[in-house]
Amino acid sequence: MSQASAPTRTPATLPQKPHGDGLVAALTVLRQERDALAELLATFEAGEGRALVAKALDILHAVTGRVIITGMGKSGHVARKIAATMASTGTPAQFVHPAEASHGDMGMVTEADAVVALSNSGETAELADLITYSRRWHIPLIAITSRRQSTLGNAADVTLALPATGEAGALGLAPTSSTTMMLAVGDALALGLLEAKGFSAEDFHRFHPGGKLGQKLLRVVDLMHTEAEMPLVGEATPMSLALIEMTSKTFGCVGVADASGALVGIITDGDLRRHMGADLLGQKVAAVMTARPLTISAQALAAEAVRIMNEKSITSLFVVDGAKPAGIIRLHDCLRAGVA
Repeated sequence: MSQASAPTRTPATLPQKPHGDGLVAALTVLRQERDALAELLATFEAGEGRALVAKALDILHAVTGRVIITGMGKSGHVARKIAATMASTGTPAQFVHPAEASHGDMGMVTEADAVVALSNSGETAELADLITYSRRWHIPLIAITSRRQSTLGNAADVTLALPATGEAGALGLAPTSSTTMMLAVGDALALGLLEAKGFSAEDFHRFHPGGKLGQKLLRVVDLMHTEAEMPLVGEATPMSLALIEMTSKTFGCVGVADASGALVGIITDGDLRRHMGADLLGQKVAAVMTARPLTISAQALAAEAVRIMNEKSITSLFVVDGAKPAGIIRLHDCLRAGVA
């Protein structure tokens, strides 16, 4: 049984090389969008523009509910990203599709919220009901638009008007520079709120437990071994018992605590080699240990522990709370968790 062969392409159906030099056009677009961002900064860096950004931040910082981000088409795609950025940096936010809002999703918007609406023209028909709803229920409305004197711009409590740079590219039609500027304004608001709220790296880790961000922000306390897992003996312990503790805990070392419980020393494989002799097992650990061992805080980043262990060519590091041992962290545990 014969199988159908693939259709043969004639020269007329083969892909044609794009008109003109695509590389030159692509680099031109990057320059145009760079210039648009420079104009955006100039617009909001001083005077009225600066005051408007400050007012927008004050409104969003005072929100007790959520920041509702909305937009249609390409502006909607940017709005989704802004909502995600705010939500991940300490400002509860969600995207609401303006057309869906007119068909029931308006119930997602409450009087405790604020609305940030994106529209390049400021005349997006699908935003009309959401604009009206925000005005009726006195919900703060912030507009990001290229036309201050537009339906959206005139209705908003704060209008962050983008500079009239035109879209990038030879045709100047596809949303490019305008959406890049919208995204930049959204990032500026999100990270401005982050600073205003005192959002910390620990908070950031709480919202990013997975992936590279989570790995970078893991703390020593997340990976350390505690309590009975710690290899630990007292200063007066004979080396014969210290070796049993060291072997059973498999960290390649044993910590030494004084009568008050403070960590005063450590015995490693290197210490054993240096004191190897017939009388080793009869000695007290205080005579063999290395005093003042390297330690780290439980709240330090795991990456800092990795750096110390790599620099000092060691594989384990005691964790202390004040002077007392709180745990021990191992290089292999850090690497297994993706910390590098």
